[in-house]
Amino acid sequence: MDKACFNIRVYGILVNDDRQVLISDEREYGMEFSKFPGGGLEYGEGLADGLMREFYEECNAAIRVVQHIHTTDVFVKSVFDGSQVIAVYYSVKNDTPISCRFSNTRFDFSEGLAIDQVFRWVPIDEFDESDLTFEMDRAAWRVFMSEKSHGLHF
Repeated sequence: MDKACFNIRVYGILVNDDRQVLISDEREYGMEFSKFPGGGLEYGEGLADGLMREFYEECNAAIRVVQHIHTTDVFVKSVFDGSQVIAVYYSVKNDTPISCRFSNTRFDFSEGLAIDQVFRWVPIDEFDESDLTFEMDRAAWRVFMSEKSHGLHF
């Protein structure tokens, strides 16, 4: 991969009224991983627009950005293509119901699919950052949880 190749990612941390956080379990590129909903920014998109598009594509839901939480501030090399990942995380709220496949079990994928995605609501009090596959997501979660004392309400 060219050293000048950047991969801009945008993710939403969504907490529902029952104090549960939305987690996406995905199977792709021969890997299984857990992360926050979101994905790659497309050329010509702003961060909020990209995040709204991702939530609509993945969850068939309209969301609004509430607050910036974290932007990666260290070098992160993509495990998928070697590019440098720059990830931006926001607290979000859904304006329409979320309509996607849910499970209570991690990695509850459909049999025989090489690419699959399933979502889980995880109670904040039971959620452990080690359940997130990537360190950049764990770092964002730590910042998110520290924001509780700085006016973020959920």
